[in-house]
Amino acid sequence: MGEAKRRREALGEQYGQEARILPWVPITKTQANLFVEWTTRGAWLGIILMVVGWVTIRFIGPAFGWWQLAD
Repeated sequence: MGEAKRRREALGEQYGQEARILPWVPITKTQANLFVEWTTRGAWLGIILMVVGWVTIRFIGPAFGWWQLAD
């Protein structure tokens, strides 16, 4: 009898199902990793947009005469 058969018999219905983060939380480890990936991308996007906005307000706008900075 191979290891896979032993594991299938030991786990029963749980065999082949993905492990959860905690037994009472219905979120799998893959879903948690996907959430971390997407939120990290969103954070970087927010940082990039903030820098672009700051550069526009501080340098580009005054250079083109769109507005003047208060001195």
